[in-house]
Amino acid sequence: MGVEGCTKCIKYLLFVFNFIFWLAGGIILGVALWLRHDSQTTNILYLQLGDKQAPNTFYVGIYILIAVGAVMMFVGFLGCYGAIQESQCLLGTFFTCLVILFACEVAAGIWGFVNKDQIAKDVKQFYDQAFQQALMAESETNNGRAVVKTFHETLDCCGPDNAIGAVTPLWRDDLCPKKDSVLKTIFETSSCHKKIDELFSGKLYLIGIAAIVVAVIMIFEMILSMVLCCGIRNSSVY
Repeated sequence: MGVEGCTKCIKYLLFVFNFIFWLAGGIILGVALWLRHDSQTTNILYLQLGDKQAPNTFYVGIYILIAVGAVMMFVGFLGCYGAIQESQCLLGTFFTCLVILFACEVAAGIWGFVNKDQIAKDVKQFYDQAFQQALMAESETNNGRAVVKTFHETLDCCGPDNAIGAVTPLWRDDLCPKKDSVLKTIFETSSCHKKIDELFSGKLYLIGIAAIVVAVIMIFEMILSMVLCCGIRNSSVY
């Protein structure tokens, strides 16, 4: 016989939470695919300076997000079906998947926290190397100029955070985005280091919010699935 009373309410509550979890998985998958194909990041992270590729640490995190989003959608469907069917086997499998997902999310969160500053730092170092080559005579023999101009046009910036970077817009208009006047060039041109920090910190902030929301939902679902599983076991005795 089916569950009754409070256990029945928990059954439908778990179904609702799993539907939200399934939607969250779809949203995370969509956001991850957007971050993967976002024009700003792809323009920068696909660059190559000589035989050196731009740092791909950011994309490692994105691929993890894509996998997590797809698995969340599968687990959410499994939880919905297990709750409606009142199947202890499916609910037990669902609970196990949730525990594994939660552990993976904690591990990914720790990895992201450790590497959050390293991502921007690696990209800034890559930019600085290209910028130095673009200022030198031999820049014509490599793609340093092209790399720098891609950074400048994509992020609307010019130069690193130093004295050379501050005056670069005034004497290297072939590298920097052109402004209408000298005053605009001086006051409206941001350093590329600042723009790189803003680019990645904004995206990581978005990922962090999504991870916290999903973690809270998973904790509630683990509790509800165990309570429902116990309720189904007890109801089957009578």
